[in-house]
Amino acid sequence: MGPHWLSLALFLGGLVALVLGADALVRGASKLALALGISPLVVGLTVVAFGTSAPEMAVSASSVIGGQTGLALGNVVGSNIFNLLFILGLSALVVPLAVHQQIIRQEMPGLIGITVLLLFLAQDGNLSMGDGALLLACLLIYTVALVWQSRRLNRALALSANTPAGLPQPGSTRAWDARLPVQLALIAVGLALLVLGSHWLVTASVAFARSLGVSELVIGLTIVAAGTSMPEVATSIAAALKGERDIAVGNVVGSCTFNLLGCLGLSGVLAGSAGLPVAQSLLEFDLWVMLAATLVCLPLFFTGHEISRLEGALLLIGFALYLAYVLLAARGTPGLLAPQTVLWGVAAPMVVAALLASMRRSGRGLPR
Repeated sequence: MGPHWLSLALFLGGLVALVLGADALVRGASKLALALGISPLVVGLTVVAFGTSAPEMAVSASSVIGGQTGLALGNVVGSNIFNLLFILGLSALVVPLAVHQQIIRQEMPGLIGITVLLLFLAQDGNLSMGDGALLLACLLIYTVALVWQSRRLNRALALSANTPAGLPQPGSTRAWDARLPVQLALIAVGLALLVLGSHWLVTASVAFARSLGVSELVIGLTIVAAGTSMPEVATSIAAALKGERDIAVGNVVGSCTFNLLGCLGLSGVLAGSAGLPVAQSLLEFDLWVMLAATLVCLPLFFTGHEISRLEGALLLIGFALYLAYVLLAARGTPGLLAPQTVLWGVAAPMVVAALLASMRRSGRGLPR
């Protein structure tokens, strides 16, 4: 009984440290970014999204260093599926989510392309150090392009309004976190908590996997993925409740992008010459589910430029079905359908039917 309670305490303590660390990192970095003249949408797509994905990066990096490569890959793939199906679905149930044009025309096609790239890189059963470096390079290019685009737009708006670009709004200097030393301290404290929390979480997750008799990959796809995505849950739902509905979507899309490029990129580099072995079950099922979840979001965004409550419910149902199948497969349930049958015979028709229903509801085609 003792070791189990210790693992549970480590797991919960790790989650708390990750959430607090991500909050401190996001607060400090977002204030710093706004002071540098970056727009709120781009802050949501980069600083906030990357900050809320910091737990995934910390856990994946710690897992690779500790030799639990299955946990590292499962955490990223499971987090993206959780973000796209569960978080967007739950947020849309709270309030229908508006989708910014930039997300529709630029960010979602980019995320789809990155997901396809990962599938291509993983086909040989290994993510090499070169693959990881390529993903990190793509992240650098993506971030620089977003910041440059945002600053150029801000300068144009400032010139048209005859106001200085990038300056804080009147009264913002009174906030306790408006000063540069405080912002840097928040970033440092946030990073320290992320390192500590990820170590605790990985240690507890490995213990859970051994005691339950399931693989580290399954633990990563389920428990760890949901746990490290708690900052995204809190951020998206809070944004939806505050009426910042496009930021709720931008946070999820940006987090998924960072998970694939940043988390897997760093993990691949840290794995060294051996690379990250990709489990056959990921190649046959989970990576394709992640791609399907990404693809289904783009038409949902196009139709009416929002995610309705009905569409949110459909996303939640899709996540529940995926989670049920993963857990049943992990237990070796007899008579369970093969992954390919579930993917192409059940999931694909459901996705197509959901898309057709969504387009019929909106009565609109793709925006010109």
